[in-house]
Amino acid sequence: MTSTFPDISISTERLSLRAYDEEDIPALAEMMSDEMVTAWSDAPHPYTEAEARAWVTGTAPAVRADGSGIVFAVSEFLTQRLVGTVRLRNTDWTVRSTEVRYLTAHWARGEGYASEAVLATAQWLFQDQKFERLEMRTAADNTAAQQVAQKIGCISEGVLRGAGLVRCYDENGGWTRGRTDLIVWSLLPEDLDGMSLRGADEDGFAAYPDWR
Repeated sequence: MTSTFPDISISTERLSLRAYDEEDIPALAEMMSDEMVTAWSDAPHPYTEAEARAWVTGTAPAVRADGSGIVFAVSEFLTQRLVGTVRLRNTDWTVRSTEVRYLTAHWARGEGYASEAVLATAQWLFQDQKFERLEMRTAADNTAAQQVAQKIGCISEGVLRGAGLVRCYDENGGWTRGRTDLIVWSLLPEDLDGMSLRGADEDGFAAYPDWR
């Protein structure tokens, strides 16, 4: 029988991490249409409400059901406004290891929401789910994502050469893909000793969330 994560919510001082619902569709479509999301992820472009609906009603719940991970909508605790997404994927239930991907809405960057959400997810993963390893991969030029990894206590383990794709503007003003190195980061339970949920003040993008 395939192991699965529970259908739960996680709360921090400022944030609520919960399952997506249909009321999030307009905000998700807006968030995923941002230029930085297009550049650092493989999300469809343009990203429409049809893509958002397919994600909320199909892909996100399927991720938990098939045991490969879990998707959290991250919202402000007081306003419930959508500020980002955290996803666990490529989960190995035997090794108790998984990979985290995340992004933050354009209007919410610089508030430390990414680090707060990922750190809360890691604490829940290690303490409640008894996992032993969390992995993150960031594009070589994505310094904001690297700062988040460092500030939540991740250790850099090496570089996967030419292992990822990013998008940038071509000479005609359209988007084109190019290869990039990926930096591999890891977080173990002992790395979290003394870490605070408000311990970082930068927001970035972990490389290449699989939004399709």
